[in-house]
Amino acid sequence: MTKDQNPAAAPEAAPERDEESLARELSEQQRVRREKLAKLQAEGRDPFAIVRFGQSHHSAEIRSGYEAAPEDWEGKAVSVAGRLRSFRDMGKASFVDLQDRDGRIQVYAKSDELGEAEYARVKEFDIGDIVGVEGTVFKTRRGEISVHASSVTLLAKALEPLPEKYHGLQDTEVRYRRRYLDLVMNPEVMETFRKRTRIVSAIREYLDGREFIEVETPVLATIASGAAARPFVTRSNALNLQLYLRIATELYLKRCIVGGMERVYDMGKNFRNEGIDVRHNPEFTMIELYQAYTDYNGMMELCEGLVSHAAMKACGSTKVSYQGTELEFAAPWRRVTMVDAVKAYGGPDFALVRTDEEARKLARELGLEAELKKKLPDCTRGDILVAAFEKFAEKNLIQPTFVMDYPTDISPLTKQKPGDPTMTERFEGFVYGREICNAYSELNDPIVQRERFAQQAKERELGDDEAYALDEDFCSSLEVGMPPTGGMGIGIDRIVMFLTDAYSIRDVILFPTMKPEALASAKTLGERNPEAH
Repeated sequence: MTKDQNPAAAPEAAPERDEESLARELSEQQRVRREKLAKLQAEGRDPFAIVRFGQSHHSAEIRSGYEAAPEDWEGKAVSVAGRLRSFRDMGKASFVDLQDRDGRIQVYAKSDELGEAEYARVKEFDIGDIVGVEGTVFKTRRGEISVHASSVTLLAKALEPLPEKYHGLQDTEVRYRRRYLDLVMNPEVMETFRKRTRIVSAIREYLDGREFIEVETPVLATIASGAAARPFVTRSNALNLQLYLRIATELYLKRCIVGGMERVYDMGKNFRNEGIDVRHNPEFTMIELYQAYTDYNGMMELCEGLVSHAAMKACGSTKVSYQGTELEFAAPWRRVTMVDAVKAYGGPDFALVRTDEEARKLARELGLEAELKKKLPDCTRGDILVAAFEKFAEKNLIQPTFVMDYPTDISPLTKQKPGDPTMTERFEGFVYGREICNAYSELNDPIVQRERFAQQAKERELGDDEAYALDEDFCSSLEVGMPPTGGMGIGIDRIVMFLTDAYSIRDVILFPTMKPEALASAKTLGERNPEAH
């Protein structure tokens, strides 16, 4: 057995080695592993020729079953499979830690039971190899639930060693680029993505239980609309047509409402050709849902119920800890208008600001140029109100909060508030200073909708390439008649971040978008100076 196989022989602290010697060592390990594979193949024992192994149980099932009913599990025949993570050689017997999807389980192998030749082959296994074990369940004198092996089969040879024991895989760039190693080395990462699955299932369960229909809408579209975002552009050779990856599913789902489905949702990938940071990935998961005969108040109630249900299913409670702060997702969430939120956190009272010119003057006094995406002379009162909200209020919204009543000029798909043409029935949900959802009382007047799109066209002429594009077929669908409708979009990745205590969105996306980069072998296989978040 090679030195890297026996953790018990390793010193208490890893000695410092220079990069050149580390690279030589890793190269030697890779060479030795390939030689072992070649020998196995020459003997007619090629592990890669094995096509099937009858795995009967996983580690967690064995442990929980034995703890609940030891009399039923002591001596029970099982077959387990997974990755070899440690090997403790005791001469004629060995203890092996096997890692499967649920965690680790100890395997006990003895020479006189496997046979000397087979046992010798087992001792040639390397850390990282995939093995299958048949045997019986028992508990050791130290109380460890284990599998007493009657046969051990090499199912796949790991030709590259795992990151070394003492430093592991901590460098965030390497973890994201080589997520398969991250899953192997860091059990909490595996749990994050198992929890993500539970969250997504809980969301579907909640909506399906309320008679929503899940539908699929196009990913490739001839018009990029439904959100204020820059699209990815592609092309269809068959149609000789420029196409866009969807930035939102809104306009297609509203067509479903027009068609009489009444309650629909689409959960899937959206694509926005924008910046990348700890909260944004160009490819992200969004759920959009629409319900006929309700409004944005109905969407608030639905959002509270949906998120709290997901929290209970994934975390066992509506209270979760995020970055050291306790968040309570149980209903009711706080409700505050955007104007009142700005005023509450030290900003001006926009109820007293009547015109665009007054708002521009105020923006200069408040130094809001950095928050405004467009040049100040072209900004409206609505643009400036949002900029003031971002500066004064947003970071203070820690507990789940609905910020209501957004300006009409930045909400082209939303119904106006009765009696106030400057504002719409729109809200966004905020948690820990971050937006998690966006919802409207949907605009269903086709004449007003065309006027709003015309205004957006003017915004494009002024240089706003994120302004909404006119979708003529969507406008035609509204002319057929769409009932009063509430609609909402929720960022799934951000919900998962809060329910898994993840600092970065890359921590909850298995394969985040990253610039290709050749990695040095020393950094790839274990970083001595891990990069902190």
